Amino acid sequence: MKIYDRIKSHDMETLVTTSIESGVGRITLNRPAKRNALTRDFIQQLCSAVKNLSADESIRVLVFQSEGSVFCAGMDLGEMQMRAKSDQGKQEWQKDSEVYAELLMSIFELTVPTIAVIQGPALAGGVGLILACDFVVASNRAFIMLPEPARGITAAMVTPLLIHRIGAGAATQLLLGGERMTVERAFSLGLAHSISEPDDLPAKLDLLIHSILTGSKSALAITKRHLNWCCGSSIREQIAASIGVSAEARETDDAREGLAAFLEKRKPNWQAED
Repeated sequence: MKIYDRIKSHDMETLVTTSIESGVGRITLNRPAKRNALTRDFIQQLCSAVKNLSADESIRVLVFQSEGSVFCAGMDLGEMQMRAKSDQGKQEWQKDSEVYAELLMSIFELTVPTIAVIQGPALAGGVGLILACDFVVASNRAFIMLPEPARGITAAMVTPLLIHRIGAGAATQLLLGGERMTVERAFSLGLAHSISEPDDLPAKLDLLIHSILTGSKSALAITKRHLNWCCGSSIREQIAASIGVSAEARETDDAREGLAAFLEKRKPNWQAED
């Protein structure tokens, strides 16, 4: 069993842990006190973890999981609020979006099968992480939600992958409806691939891993590359184009108001239309 060092720099909090055992790599989000909300440092650590593990030729499956009761609450709104108060806010948001885009594409383009294990809610940017994976193993206590419009912003970065996975019609429910998508609904759309009681998640994961490992590494890599070519050949271009959309949405007065309202636990006062 290989246990990799925790991913961090000298001035960063440890937010990601990784390990490899019997050909199965694991990347664990480790910020449970903040519901695994994504800061720029967190995303950069995840990028490093993906890069480091993907370079290990012993890996045949890569699992994304998290500590705590929430898989990932999306972007850290406190950090976003700090960006909003900065004189360089738009440039900083652009950089945030670029780093996040790099993470999504690094996961999506991995040659080995990837599995997201969601033991609890996946929201906003956290949804992007599971959409970038090939499989989603879910607890029946989990749900999926894109609450960005209620914060005055948009889920532009996850939209290409969402449409790739479930189509534009079903994507509308998440992008515009503001509703929670149950894992049962996600399963019916093919977004989740299994649902179980929380205690049964490890067994469900092991079954899927065992099934995947019956295939050859080269055949799986070729199949995945061909699948993505057939169905997702323009994903990279779409995500790149979404970087500007995301930054633009965060620059509006409604974005500033939405973020402030959320952090102050009040209803937002949206700008009146002209």
